Amino acid sequence: MNRKRWILPVAVGSSLLIGILITIIVTANFDFTKHGIASNTNGSKAAYIEASEQSSVSAKDLALIDHINKIFVQAAKKVKPSVVTIYSEKVIKVLRYRSPFDFFFGDDFFNQFFQQSPRERSKPQTDKYIQQGMGSGVIIRSDGYILTNYHVVKEADDIRVITTDRKKYEAKVVGTDPKTDLALLKIDASNLPAAILGDSDKLQVGEWVLAIGNPFSERFHHTVTKGIVSAKGRTFGNVKAYENFIQTDAPINPGNSGGALVNLRGEVVGINSAIVTPTGAFAGMGFAIPINMAKKVVKDLMTKGKVVRGWLGVYIQPVDEDLAKALGLRENRGALVVKVQEDSPAEKAGIQTSDVIIKFNGVEVENPDHLKILVGQANPGTKVKVVVNRDGKLKTFQVTLGELPGEQKETKLSKKAKEKLGIEVQNLTADLARRYGYEKVSGVIITSVDPTSVAGRKGLREGDLIKEVNRQKINNVREYEAALEKLKPGDVVLFLIQRGESNLFVAMEIPKK
Repeated sequence: MNRKRWILPVAVGSSLLIGILITIIVTANFDFTKHGIASNTNGSKAAYIEASEQSSVSAKDLALIDHINKIFVQAAKKVKPSVVTIYSEKVIKVLRYRSPFDFFFGDDFFNQFFQQSPRERSKPQTDKYIQQGMGSGVIIRSDGYILTNYHVVKEADDIRVITTDRKKYEAKVVGTDPKTDLALLKIDASNLPAAILGDSDKLQVGEWVLAIGNPFSERFHHTVTKGIVSAKGRTFGNVKAYENFIQTDAPINPGNSGGALVNLRGEVVGINSAIVTPTGAFAGMGFAIPINMAKKVVKDLMTKGKVVRGWLGVYIQPVDEDLAKALGLRENRGALVVKVQEDSPAEKAGIQTSDVIIKFNGVEVENPDHLKILVGQANPGTKVKVVVNRDGKLKTFQVTLGELPGEQKETKLSKKAKEKLGIEVQNLTADLARRYGYEKVSGVIITSVDPTSVAGRKGLREGDLIKEVNRQKINNVREYEAALEKLKPGDVVLFLIQRGESNLFVAMEIPKK
């Protein structure tokens, strides 16, 4: 029978039922000899054996073992103070039905028989409860910047951090990047013990690593486990994500999310993120986000407020054995171009459908996931060399990368802005401007509208461009959020909207709680 395999993020939620399995070893009918005691050959009374007499290990070997032990101990000591515990809380609203009839027949049926007033009927019937979660994080700067997983703090209303000296802090979200499952937090503190960030590209399969985090509960905070690098470049096939995981057999359990994967130099080389398991518990396969990938995310969030990635503009697929033969390739490597996007950097450079991309800026391309990582790690505007195999011949193209459309900062502030009006927006990228015909104008584009919200009832729709808020020109998401943040329930907001080639004003009242 095939057993179900789970790919699980390793944060602890309040809904997760945690059990501790206690194995009882029954020793009846077994003859255990006490450690350090042995019987004489004639059966007379036992004699104690000195450790030096038991061991055939040489003094030189013992010194080597002691040296190795110290390496592990020093690596753990170096990083443990930088690992924190993160608690998150989120308010969940659940519709409360007044009776079973309400569920099956709706409000009209219920009100017809129970004669509720219009005011009572219009009241939202909801209950609220607090969903709690726990994970780990790594202090990466002494002034309070902490790196963790996105899924640890996703949509949280309240985030608290506990440091190794048991001090508690309220944390704010600087920015998040769901595509890599990373989030950057900030606490109001100074002189914190920041971790040293290593070079994950230099990691080798078989190399010893430590995992440090807070599995299951705060009771087990700063647990250190040991293993090796089992593999590199692992993916789970999520086309919307940037996956390049380090696989390790160092035990990782729920609560370890956002914790540190550490080499024996005491450098953080990864951020622990997920496990693959048939049972829900650790089964020897843990996964960490390479720290080199995290470094770019952190830099972009700090300097730009969002993660900016390079864009090539091609749809690609793997090259299997049959495709390799059909295309005249010697190896099943590279990324086969199945479509080139119109007006993309790839099209402008001359890349065509059926080309096989085998090198990107001097790096040999293993597969589509590898190419996706290479392009995403590059900055827009970067000029790169792309080598393709076209009909058995190699061709090199100079490509100026564009900016990947749809990248934006996700923060608690944007969540509040969404709740006020029921719309989500993002920065107007060059690609979106071409797509919607908004070139040579500025503003933020609406990406989704809740049809039951005040904005939905006013007729706003996906693809509308918000150019002004209360007569104030809007150039980006940050300015849009800042303008809405000033408003309180009952205030009226005036939008200048561009829809296609037409402009219109839309006024709406900020809903009262």
